[in-house]
Amino acid sequence: MKTTVVLKFQVLAALIFLLAASTTALRAQTYTVLYNFGNVHCDPLNPQSSGIIAQGRDGDLYSSTGTFGSGCNSGGAAFKITPKGKMTLLHSFGSQNGDQGGPLSGVTLGTDGDFWGTSIGGDFGGNVWKMTASGKVTDFNVLTGVNGTEPTAPPVQGMDGNFYGTTTEGGNTKICTYGFGGCGVIYRITPSGKFKVIWTFDQTNGANPDSPLVLGTDGNFYGTTNHGGTVGKAFENAGVIFRVTPAGKYTVLYVFCTLKGCHDGANPVGGLVQGTDGNFYGTTEYGGASTILPQGVTFKVTPGGKLTVLNSFCTLASCKDGSNPFGGLVQATDGNLYGTTLGGGANNKGTIFQVTPKGKFTIVHNFQDTTGSLLGEFPEVTLIQNTNGILYGDTMNGGTSGRHQGVFYSLDMGLKPFISMVAPYGAVGNTVEILGQGLKAATAVSFNGTAATTFTAVSDTYLTAVVPSGTTPGVVTVTIPTGVLTSNRAFRVLPGVTSFSPISGPVGTQVTITGTNLTGATKVTFGGVKAPTFTVDSDTQITATVPTGALTGRIQVTTPHGTATSPTDFTVTL
Repeated sequence: MKTTVVLKFQVLAALIFLLAASTTALRAQTYTVLYNFGNVHCDPLNPQSSGIIAQGRDGDLYSSTGTFGSGCNSGGAAFKITPKGKMTLLHSFGSQNGDQGGPLSGVTLGTDGDFWGTSIGGDFGGNVWKMTASGKVTDFNVLTGVNGTEPTAPPVQGMDGNFYGTTTEGGNTKICTYGFGGCGVIYRITPSGKFKVIWTFDQTNGANPDSPLVLGTDGNFYGTTNHGGTVGKAFENAGVIFRVTPAGKYTVLYVFCTLKGCHDGANPVGGLVQGTDGNFYGTTEYGGASTILPQGVTFKVTPGGKLTVLNSFCTLASCKDGSNPFGGLVQATDGNLYGTTLGGGANNKGTIFQVTPKGKFTIVHNFQDTTGSLLGEFPEVTLIQNTNGILYGDTMNGGTSGRHQGVFYSLDMGLKPFISMVAPYGAVGNTVEILGQGLKAATAVSFNGTAATTFTAVSDTYLTAVVPSGTTPGVVTVTIPTGVLTSNRAFRVLPGVTSFSPISGPVGTQVTITGTNLTGATKVTFGGVKAPTFTVDSDTQITATVPTGALTGRIQVTTPHGTATSPTDFTVTL
């Protein structure tokens, strides 16, 4: 049973709230309630942070709600919704199904087509799980004590194929002083479920992350913590921005509340997004330069840690420009960033806003408009742009159900369809997954102008293509009868090792390594042991000497573009 309420409006300049002077009106936009949570038995209820929404290979939108009472077992639910609003319950969490409840995380899509998420687990510490598109869940019950507890965000896939995530609590329970059971951890989990903590938060360098990590174009992960971050600063509870490598090398990039009065923001809840300019963008729940009530900011931070505040919330009377953003930002194909605020706006029920990378701010939608809360209120979840060009999100409350348990909505800004890569990186010869629409009729695929000779349109919304020889970094395009679809992100060409000769030998053997994109190599290892001597002969060849102490295992080549691993082992002989 789907209840659809449609609100169409043309936003005029006189109705737009701006933080900075502007005379340019937005293009027409349409806000539509697609589904009302709680009208059907076993429905998902009250979507909360982080609640990440992912687009699947079928073009539908997948997520989870962790509210106890959701689903058929009252332990939360995973679901999917079509772009037109048809909802399907995929899995009900709870002890009846042998898994832990409270899947607040939402989901992220892996290259295997499965969705990854987490559950906070109530008193049980939480766990990581993966789910097929049909709703079959595999649980990895690993989160207790030093391994972290209460993960509120889903893990994300790294360039090595493993998944990386955070927990809000657990880890070192003796340091954090905010009333939490530990500062949290950063972990790595393999697709088969092998788990390892790679960093334990310690308050000084950040504590209690609520948001998911984001994979940067450099292969490292970036994120925020809600608390912690002394690092020589007087304010100890405002959170940090950090970078962590897949190996666990951790660096604090910025400490919030460094500026007087916390004008630079405090306590980020939402995650980061890397823009097309290479910088990262995000929000904080508190802080800012508002003289009424500091209720958060949007910000830009460079990979090196230089932070710029784009706008402060609650600078208008009654916070009509929004307050307290919980979700992060999404950069749409018009180049602008879109987000939501939990409070403020014309009705004090939250807003959807647009902010440019230079800080021009515009309210796009005020929740609980003239028809009341039936249109949703109090959004906490980060928006997603589907490859049909439309933005989607959900609210924690409002809607037509008896208890107003939230809505799933769309926001059409008039943006054109595009394609999106599940993983926007790969070596020559790798298969890349592409999401879109109209793909079954594709006649050509191109990587920055280099035609892919091998591609397969699996369905109208899912296509695979083999990265062709000669590919350089840039956008990917798919040609269909109605035009050319362009990727929303640039493709990054990784180094690759295709073969080596000889395949075995003792220490001191000269080995010729053949591959692609090897220029600038900084390290070669044999079974994890670094070779002190090697020569980059060309972009496709390296000559290296088997080092003392080398072990039988894979050869790895590290370049500024990433690390390449040989497909087979090199055998060290006596």
